Amino acid sequence: MLDEKQVAFYRREGYLGVEGVLSAAEVEELRQVTEEFVERSRQVSQHDEIFDLEPGHRPEQPKLRRIKNPAAHHPVYDQALRHRGILDIVAQLVGPAIRYNGQKLNLKSAEFGSPVEWHQDWAFYPHTNDDLLAVGIALDDMTLENGCLLVLPGSHTGPILDHHQEGRFVGAVTQADFDDGAAVPVQLRAGGISIHHARLLHGSLPNTSTRPRRLLLFQYCAGDAWPVMGTTPEVWEQTLLRGALTYEPRVTSVPVRLPLPPALRQGSIYETQTLLQQSTFKKAKEKAGAGR
Repeated sequence: MLDEKQVAFYRREGYLGVEGVLSAAEVEELRQVTEEFVERSRQVSQHDEIFDLEPGHRPEQPKLRRIKNPAAHHPVYDQALRHRGILDIVAQLVGPAIRYNGQKLNLKSAEFGSPVEWHQDWAFYPHTNDDLLAVGIALDDMTLENGCLLVLPGSHTGPILDHHQEGRFVGAVTQADFDDGAAVPVQLRAGGISIHHARLLHGSLPNTSTRPRRLLLFQYCAGDAWPVMGTTPEVWEQTLLRGALTYEPRVTSVPVRLPLPPALRQGSIYETQTLLQQSTFKKAKEKAGAGR
């Protein structure tokens, strides 16, 4: 559970790092299952419904950058999605009724892990209220060298920046005056969790180290936050993890930019961002290099 200072920090800054949420045994089990998926990816030559591949992926040298919807493909991931300690923390931040609206496992293998350009999750899936957040379970120590999460503190209280290029959604900030000079790294030991608000600007640089960085990400939201882009009653019911089901969305005054027209490349944020004409990393990249 979080103390009052941690809750206040999250409300003010829009993110939080919490050490020691998962036990060493739980982390090891998640690592073993993840390694099994990496082995399975040797048999795949292109992206599919489970695997998102790094450029240069080959059977003899698998380069896997994402496992899509991991909880749907292995019970150990599903247990992590429903982890009591995590849900207790999430409940402190979004309320007693909790749904999930997305999940993935991002892998940054040693010396070739892809970056994720600056973006706001909210740009992908606006809701009727913004009690939404993402929890990242660190399967490895997260450091500057291996591409830990970078955040812009307090940006969750500001506008939703433009994520469009030449009139189409491209999954990354495209505003010419965007400044990432205030970026802060969220460094954690394995077993810790990162938490960031859906409106918080965040990204991550490539892994330049000899150590992997695997981050299991679950997107949680308040039970009465309804997707602006719509959903189905079946999905609404199946994604409820805790609390009472409601069909009365809570509507608050939140900024919304729709991710339309849709991106020309779909499948993952990596694919969508391949169309970006210019990297969003500026000062943050320089600062990270200086800190290594």
